[in-house]
Amino acid sequence: MITEQRMAAASHLPSVSLLADKANRLVQVVASPSLVQFVMRVALAVPFWRSGMLKWSGFLKLSDTATTLFSDEFMLHLPGGPYHYPAPTVMAFLSGSGEILFPILLVLGLGTRFAALGLLCMTAIVELTVPDGWPVHITWAAMALGIMAYGPGRASLDHLLGRLMGLPNK
Repeated sequence: MITEQRMAAASHLPSVSLLADKANRLVQVVASPSLVQFVMRVALAVPFWRSGMLKWSGFLKLSDTATTLFSDEFMLHLPGGPYHYPAPTVMAFLSGSGEILFPILLVLGLGTRFAALGLLCMTAIVELTVPDGWPVHITWAAMALGIMAYGPGRASLDHLLGRLMGLPNK
């Protein structure tokens, strides 16, 4: 009787295995590497873009709030600190510029690895400014590192330019 139950259960294994294989193939189609790379680029770009838009009140004109944040509010949490930011106006300008330029480059997929490196460096500085935000910051760092490691994917200007110049795909 036990043998008959085992044989009956074993007869369903090929159908379960086939179903699992089909499900696996469906997941691979939905999560194609190029789609994942594009979504990761956009996901990393959005929070920086939104923050950058708040720092400007016109073309190359920093908002008063941005300068005030870097001079009065933001502090670097380093050993022996916290410390005020050096050259707060310059830091606000660089931060605001990076938060606009790097996301644009990421979404377009142009200079993608360097844009991701820029946002990784900015993430490190943000972490020093807001140490309690590490659960979000580590997510940004992971996305930036993934983009740097695996590149922008096929849905990018980097890929298109590489093909036009006859460079091998990486």
